Parts: sequence; structure tokens; C-alpha cells
Amino acid sequence: MKNLPSRRLFLHKSAMVTTGITLLSSTSMLNAFTKEESPFEGYNPYAEETTDLRISSLFGKHLYVKGEIYDKTGTYTLSNTTIEVWHLSPESNKYKHHAKLITNNNGEYSFVTDFPNKEEGKMPRIYFKVSNNNTTYFTELLVNDFGAHITDKHWEENNQLKDNLFPVKKGTKNNSSVIFNIST
Repeated sequence: MKNLPSRRLFLHKSAMVTTGITLLSSTSMLNAFTKEESPFEGYNPYAEETTDLRISSLFGKHLYVKGEIYDKTGTYTLSNTTIEVWHLSPESNKYKHHAKLITNNNGEYSFVTDFPNKEEGKMPRIYFKVSNNNTTYFTELLVNDFGAHITDKHWEENNQLKDNLFPVKKGTKNNSSVIFNIST
């Protein structure tokens, strides 16, 4: 007589294999989604469309950000371009500040937000995802009380903007504005 494995053992092993495949697939899918979707932490593809990211409009440091989105040559502005922004919330290590914007007919965008918190060892920053005609571009704007700055990656990929490349920060410590242009 042959020794056949029991039905219960077969079902147990089948369940283990199915669970393993499911976990591996969902983990791989999640990693693939987050890595391909954004090179920066905190991205939320379900951000709502708004131009006011402030938690409180009365208290705290506020930052007004505006700019124009240009084509790859830096010559023409792009209307109806989607911009997604996010940053660490003030005095928090969570990305509760996020929004989606659409450029106007002149390629201009603007929003107001609370001054971003910073990761340890880094300058406070606002992350940008710009999408237009099947192209997606990620960049970041670095800000502090003394100015606004770009990364070397942003400089390399946007230097065709020439005089419009570097961000300009004005205002007081609690209410500042920044002009930040992007070429995509």
C-alpha cells in the first residue's frame, strides 16, 4: 500500500505557498509603485486639488510659492500642467502637507503653505512632481530663513532657464514668498 499524504497536509502546504506568493507580490508591487512613482519620501498620489496647504492661517510661519513651468528648452510656458507638492509638516516627521495644482494659461502656479519641517541633517524642502503630456519630472526646493535654494540635480536639468533658474525668496521671517521656476 502506498503512503499518500493527507488532504489536510496538502491544503496546509497550498495555503502556505499561496500566502507566500501573495505577500511577495504585494510587497514587490508596493515597492515598485513607490520607487517608480516618486524618488522622494512622502508622495501621496491622492492629494486633493488646493492652493492653500496651511493648517492654520493665523499662526506660524507661512511660505507663498509661485512660479512658472517651462518646456524642456526653457522658452515656452506650459499651461494645464499638473503639479503635486508635499513636505514635512511643521514640528512633525509626517507628510501631512500635500496638494495638487494645475498651471493657468500662462504656465503659472502658486500656493501657500506652512513652513516645512526638516529631516535630520537636511535643509527644509518642498518636493515637486510635474506632469505634462506623458512626461513626469521630480525636483525639490530647499528653503530656510535666509533664502531659497536648488539642488545640483535641479541646476543640471533646468539651466536652460538662465535668469529664471535660481529661486528668489523675499519677505519676513514669518511670511515669505519664493519664486521657483521649473523646466520639464
